[in-house]
Amino acid sequence: MKERQARLKAIINLIRNNTIESQDVLLELLLKEEFEVTQATLSRDLKLLKVGKVPDGKSGYMYALPNEEENSESQAIYIQDFLRGYISIDWNANIVVIKTFPGHANTVCNALDNLNLDEIIGTVAGDNCLFACLKEGVTGRQFMNKLKQIIPSLDE
Repeated sequence: MKERQARLKAIINLIRNNTIESQDVLLELLLKEEFEVTQATLSRDLKLLKVGKVPDGKSGYMYALPNEEENSESQAIYIQDFLRGYISIDWNANIVVIKTFPGHANTVCNALDNLNLDEIIGTVAGDNCLFACLKEGVTGRQFMNKLKQIIPSLDE
């Protein structure tokens, strides 16, 4: 199975170059491009890419991507959410622990998820901390370097 980033790029290209009315059609197109993906994974990918449905000019709807301005605005909001809520970041092996102000872990976790860091397998939030599991071979330092590229004002 091809990597997530390659699949996301394929989804973007397919949506830009085709009139796609349903996930079933998109799944078929992805299978033709040799991506093995479930409907649940595709739903998450579409949400991650902020894909929406717009009128197709006939009698139905089709998938559409947000424009670059909308993407930048969204990323800026997620960065603000992250910076407002986090206190500290530490790691050990492939686990990153981010301490937050009480009640902010879900917001910081959501921001981290939506920043689309390919280094992360998944996240889990509590009340005042969250855990991010890194992909095999990715170090905490590499994760921090990537996060600082996205959020230059980030303190460790």
